[in-house]
Amino acid sequence: MRKRLRRKTSAEKEPNVPVRGGREHVDLPATAAWRHLDARTGFEVLFLSRETDGYFLEGYTAAVEEQEAWAVRYAFTLDPSWTTGSAFVIGRSALGEHDLRLESDGAGAWLVDGKPMPQLTGCLDVDLEASACTNAFPVHRLGLEVGQAADAPAVYVRARDLSVERLEQSYKRLPNDGEHSRYHYVAPTFNFRAVLVYDVFGLVLDYPGIAVRTA
Repeated sequence: MRKRLRRKTSAEKEPNVPVRGGREHVDLPATAAWRHLDARTGFEVLFLSRETDGYFLEGYTAAVEEQEAWAVRYAFTLDPSWTTGSAFVIGRSALGEHDLRLESDGAGAWLVDGKPMPQLTGCLDVDLEASACTNAFPVHRLGLEVGQAADAPAVYVRARDLSVERLEQSYKRLPNDGEHSRYHYVAPTFNFRAVLVYDVFGLVLDYPGIAVRTA
């Protein structure tokens, strides 16, 4: 039986979906949205909340890429430093429906669907291929000053089949453009580099060739 993505009552929530505590919108907008660019056509919508013990982010992203449609739902729990604690992802594509549960000890060790994956050791963030929101995680967590740079290897999740791999990447803080912060982002695996622009909340505004913020 396929999982339904409707909202469940508290009594019927799936046990592996993060459960939110008391919400208070303190230092984040309640929502954000992006339009996919170039590589795919589609849209992403994100809902954010500040929790008593960190942050909860829930979103939906769908696109058509190389004439194939896919859709992804995700939910993240993060601690106050923006280190990922857990992620639950459901995806649907021509390959079928998949779900994925990621759990971290906060120090770089990961369980993938309950099983250790040593090749992910040292990763503190999750990067969804389907999402522009996850590029906020290392920026918040690292807190780089202008001129500083850091490696930020991430647990990378593919959109079509939710397969998991390690993604080496790095961020270097550039001088601000007005109130917008900028980072030189490099992902050697994909031979990709770009300057990412963020808003005052640390969410991506412009991800060249990938996504642009619309709300």
